[in-house]
Amino acid sequence: MSSTPAVVLGRARVVAVTAWVCGAVLVLAQISYSMTDPGARFGTTVASVVAFALASLCDAAARSGPRAALRLALVAGGGGLLAEAVGVHTGFPFGEYRYTGTLGPQLLGVPVLVPLAWIMMCWPALLVGRALAAGRARWAVVVVGAWALASWDVFLDPQMVDAGHWVWTRPEPVLPGVVGVPLTNYAGWFAVALVMVGLLHRWTPPDSSPLDFCAGPAPALYLWTYGSSVWAHAAFFGRPSVSLVAGVLMGLVAVPFAVVLLRVLVRGRR
Repeated sequence: MSSTPAVVLGRARVVAVTAWVCGAVLVLAQISYSMTDPGARFGTTVASVVAFALASLCDAAARSGPRAALRLALVAGGGGLLAEAVGVHTGFPFGEYRYTGTLGPQLLGVPVLVPLAWIMMCWPALLVGRALAAGRARWAVVVVGAWALASWDVFLDPQMVDAGHWVWTRPEPVLPGVVGVPLTNYAGWFAVALVMVGLLHRWTPPDSSPLDFCAGPAPALYLWTYGSSVWAHAAFFGRPSVSLVAGVLMGLVAVPFAVVLLRVLVRGRR
């Protein structure tokens, strides 16, 4: 027997609420991370990644149905695992690196947390691309979304290298002020992000209303990630130059996205 519209709506609301709860867990876990001794941060790292990944999956399901969540898991999770496995064993497309075994269980030589990290940020990045390139060609949405995803790694990679989670064989040449991570890494991230965002944009219908992309936690979590990363690298991780450089690069999409989000929210209240 097929579900009635009321039942379907009720399920969607439960999924949406779950997404917000996971988002709240993420924020608390990340705050705890910054206040925890570096040697005891594994638990908060796991909590942050899992909570964010679940929030993105639930957000996708609440907006576009369960199939959207499944596509996100396959494209970003499966694609991220594949890209990282190839990268670890061949050096392509990111450059030569290795995981040190500090991020828990591995699959194909890749910590299980890593594909979840691709899932957690790929969905918000797609929404950023759709918001900033609305009404433009498909390729514009994909490029903006890919930048929204890849620029985040300018924050992530230095933090994880400093924490000892992975090591680069040849960590040069580098972005100015972002030592320890080669440029090849960011080029590889952007290439993989283009594929992921492109597939998701093609296979997952966009929201029907401009207000829809404001409704779930994914947009807020993207902006939280941006703001908290700028602050954390400047105040906690001892990397003010990363805070500046990554803040500018990710800010190219995060700041305009915040403006669009604010305008849509204000317009929706009138």
